[in-house]
Amino acid sequence: MGDSIVTDSKEERARALDGLTTLCEFFQNRVCKGPSDEALREFNKSTKEWVSVTYSELGEKVLSWRKAFAALNLKRGDRVAMLLPNGVNAVCFDQAAMANTLVPVPLHAIDTPASSAYILQDSGASVLVTDKVSKWEKIKEAGFDLSALKKVIITDDEAPSGGMVSALAAWLASASQNADLPDSPTEQDLACIVYTSGTTGRPKGVMLTHKNITSNVRSTLAHVKPEVGDIFLSFLPLSHMFERTAGYYLALATGSTIVFNRSLQYLAEDFRIAKPNVLISVPRVYERIYGKLNKVLLDKGPVAKKVFETAVNAGWRVFCRKNRIRVASSVPPLIDSVTNKLIGGKISRTLKSQFGGRLRVAISGGASLNPEAAKVFCGLGLPVIQGYGMTETSPIISGNNVTDNDPATVGRALKDVGIRLGDKDEIQIKGDLVMRGYWNREKETKEAFTEDGWLHTGDQGRFDEDRRLKIVGRIKEIIVTSTGEKISPVDIESAVETLPLVNQCYAVGDGKPYIGVLVSLDCERWSALASSLHLDPKDQVSLTASSAKSAVLQQVKKACRTFPAYAVPRNVTLTLDEWTIDNGLLTPTLKLKRKPMNEKYGSLIDDMYMGAKKSSHAANNL
Repeated sequence: MGDSIVTDSKEERARALDGLTTLCEFFQNRVCKGPSDEALREFNKSTKEWVSVTYSELGEKVLSWRKAFAALNLKRGDRVAMLLPNGVNAVCFDQAAMANTLVPVPLHAIDTPASSAYILQDSGASVLVTDKVSKWEKIKEAGFDLSALKKVIITDDEAPSGGMVSALAAWLASASQNADLPDSPTEQDLACIVYTSGTTGRPKGVMLTHKNITSNVRSTLAHVKPEVGDIFLSFLPLSHMFERTAGYYLALATGSTIVFNRSLQYLAEDFRIAKPNVLISVPRVYERIYGKLNKVLLDKGPVAKKVFETAVNAGWRVFCRKNRIRVASSVPPLIDSVTNKLIGGKISRTLKSQFGGRLRVAISGGASLNPEAAKVFCGLGLPVIQGYGMTETSPIISGNNVTDNDPATVGRALKDVGIRLGDKDEIQIKGDLVMRGYWNREKETKEAFTEDGWLHTGDQGRFDEDRRLKIVGRIKEIIVTSTGEKISPVDIESAVETLPLVNQCYAVGDGKPYIGVLVSLDCERWSALASSLHLDPKDQVSLTASSAKSAVLQQVKKACRTFPAYAVPRNVTLTLDEWTIDNGLLTPTLKLKRKPMNEKYGSLIDDMYMGAKKSSHAANNL
């Protein structure tokens, strides 16, 4: 397993997955064929330096973990849990566990101790690997039955030697170098149990086999084709299947390099340092950058804004023609092309520099990308590729690609993936990517499938004339007003969040006469707005002032101007609260958790409808 092994060509190394049936084989294939290639890179907090790990070195580290796991005398199929930030240790844990035919259970790094303890109990995990002793102490005190745990490994802190808890270095060193390693897994063995965070209720453990995930990696490669040596910047949690499959398994299977982001607060800086070629992200990251562009334009004035819009519109029409998207315009293609190059070039370079300057593939998943943001990115030469999936499908179901990209859709079904529309236009899925079921939940597993074996997604969709899939909304998250109108709250939230003044938005109105929104304001912009209205921005009462609410509502209505009248918000509640993963209001993929939001802001939401007629009349006069 050294550098003396003759490697194959770039194209062969990136595509040589034929005949490989497990994720372990995917990894070992890269260790053998590109041993000196850089596999991982992470920041060492102690030395303040970035540290690289080659595929050969990673292979040796994984072997060391395998021997330590073998010394615990675990049985085939035993569950082992990981509560770690993205990094080398997380990959070593995962690859070693799978190779020993154990079942990794990745925990969300920012989950509450009680949530982590619940998953440990529910999965019956035998081992927990985490980075801090304090995390284990809080989990232990959460009040759940953790009697199945045999060992707790601490990676970053000192831990007592001997007993149930051990430091990573001591645990690895204590393993016999001549340990007998278990047989390799088959494609039917579980590769992981990933607990869905969901927007309501307790999480369920999704059982995914090696066949589920390897089939999804192969299918995804037909849409996204990374080159050997491409750099992926990893910042979404490895406890989520989107990052797990697209940003980790696919990256290593194709000989790419994964650079682990230090933390979200350093994301902008790490873009410039890593200069990624491929980005796996959620819409919120793109929309935040779009929001920054809007703020810059607002500060520069109307002339700069007009130039920007001219460049975007010309570039958008060029993009549409390339991707066979109908676009209504009397501007000749040649004029658009010249305008795009002369005016759009500099703006495009500025946009791309936000991502490091070398980004070739920008993937967005987990939720729908705001159409205005998509138009700007695509029009400025950085086409964002939207896809669609869910944990239960390993996760990617459909996607656009670099040569066939319509941002208004989530693309075409991946190779070997069956999609049909069932009752209420529900998207239903069939194929090797579909989960085995939910861990220890026979009833929920049965309910997840139709009688003829198709997986319910709970999402509503439709196909366009070119068989691209469009997501209409979520069946359980559709707002039905008291007038019978059906509205997707996500579309409203996405539109409102493009406003420089707004950080986050939560749309409500189920069973109510109209749509209302709760908006979390940008503090700096709020201060400017409040001062212009002769209000004290530091006084919470100012957030309830009718002049402030009217001013914000006017902007909200403008952002939603393309929606049907019944979908345009007619009342607004203002807050400076931030909704985060840490405070339990966002999922790991930055989706709003609607049940906790309703619980926290129920009284404020009710207040929006107390004077429904009066508010409606005032809103309509804006």
